[in-house]
Amino acid sequence: MKTLVLIAIVGFAAQLVDGSLGMAYGVTSTTLLLAIGTNPAMASATVHLAEVGTTLASGISHWKFGNVDWKVVGRIGVPGAVGAFVGATFLSWLATDLAKPLISVILLALGLYVLLRFTFRGLRTDRLGTPLRKRFLTPLGLVAGFVDATGGGGWGPVGTPAILASGRMEPRKVIGSIDTSEFFVAIAASLGFFVGLGTAGIDAGWAVALLVGGLVAAPIAAYLVRIVPPRVLGSAVGGLIVLTNARTLLTTFEVDGSWFAGTLTLIAAVWAAAVVWSVRAHRAQKALAEPVPAAVGASAQAVDGVGPEVSRG
Repeated sequence: MKTLVLIAIVGFAAQLVDGSLGMAYGVTSTTLLLAIGTNPAMASATVHLAEVGTTLASGISHWKFGNVDWKVVGRIGVPGAVGAFVGATFLSWLATDLAKPLISVILLALGLYVLLRFTFRGLRTDRLGTPLRKRFLTPLGLVAGFVDATGGGGWGPVGTPAILASGRMEPRKVIGSIDTSEFFVAIAASLGFFVGLGTAGIDAGWAVALLVGGLVAAPIAAYLVRIVPPRVLGSAVGGLIVLTNARTLLTTFEVDGSWFAGTLTLIAAVWAAAVVWSVRAHRAQKALAEPVPAAVGASAQAVDGVGPEVSRG
């Protein structure tokens, strides 16, 4: 019972982040399931089964808040489903001993990408409103869907930054559209795991616990996407994913105790520095975006010698 409650909390936290950032539900949930000893295929299958419900709830919530572009959902969701089905069947046939370190490497790479992407580059906004083409969204969906199924997560970490980097959609609509299209990916991945593993390969109790936590968080996250700085949240989540999967790999390869502790301490220090950097960068960007009060502007002009001429008579 304690395990189920813990998994529900994980599902709540993961959906809260995913719904407000457009990524990390699958990566976070799968990472934690691997950390408690679940094999990769079972972990990914359990997470994707739960995501059928959480992505539906998240999509509805984002739609109600006006965060969804349905053209983008269709153009990326269908190829994403194809990629996810192929990825799920591939992972189901992969030996567990090989799959665990391989998936941890994929998750580590995704976490590192998210950490660096949001810490140092932030969000691009200079091309808002320019249409996203099928020739961009179709291959992106195929790759993101395959990575998502094989890594237990990846749809958001691959898809969201790629669309954000294009600068063609508002961040809230990118997040809402990616979360909504993930419903198709979750269904296709679940079908792929059923083909490869059968029902015996999935822990229904864990899936329900993840689902319950995610359902509670979905409407909250859809609201938070309007107020939480994505840059700061991205750095925080990316660092968590890197730290957790680095620990899994160090344990898998039986790294010596002093090296084990030193590596994790270094990663934690870099993670903390990245979050601080993102907070400062966000505040600086916000300050630049704020309009200068009229009185302050007039004073500055007077100081520069271009203000209203003062009578000397």
